[in-house]
Amino acid sequence: MHKTTLTTQQALGSGVVIEAVQSMTGAESIAPDHMGRARVPAQGYVPQALAQANPALMHQVQTLLFRQAAMLDAKRWDEWMGLFSDDGVYWMPATPEQTDWASQPSIFAEDRLLMEVRAGRLQHPNAWSQAANWSTNHIVGNVMIEHADDHALEVYSRFHMLELRRDNVRHFAGSYRHSLVRVSADWKIKLQRVDMANAQGAYDYVIQAWV
Repeated sequence: MHKTTLTTQQALGSGVVIEAVQSMTGAESIAPDHMGRARVPAQGYVPQALAQANPALMHQVQTLLFRQAAMLDAKRWDEWMGLFSDDGVYWMPATPEQTDWASQPSIFAEDRLLMEVRAGRLQHPNAWSQAANWSTNHIVGNVMIEHADDHALEVYSRFHMLELRRDNVRHFAGSYRHSLVRVSADWKIKLQRVDMANAQGAYDYVIQAWV
């Protein structure tokens, strides 16, 4: 009897054994101690001390986030960029563990100049990515103010974005963290961090515009 058959029969009753055989291919050839992909930790809200924000301030913050979503869906790029401070940054890290955009590659890491470059490309009459029937729809919610003082706010929220290109639909979801600063009478975005739940997903085409 084949050695593999004997080994398998001897192991019966003590559990299921996967025996690696030279002739096996594909999934059948996986070694018995193979554990598959590394376990991905659950993503979600990391509790922090929430600020005791007054209703008027919460209304201002929510209005800013809702306006931002509406501007993105309307492709009003110039007005959207106007929501950022002069030194504002839009950052989409590749993994939730990233703490900066200088030492590791990110999906997006754009200051005002790079935003203007991207907006110029999106609005160019020969931009092939904009030739297709393309639109987005943003939903923003679960807004929480984590820190507040007279000149700065730290805000957490969740988002879901549907993207339609011709007949193809893609979904992007995750969390926003906004660092807001007061400029005159307005709140401006100094940093927008976008952590996508599906940042490591396989996409048929690259992300063209801001999520």
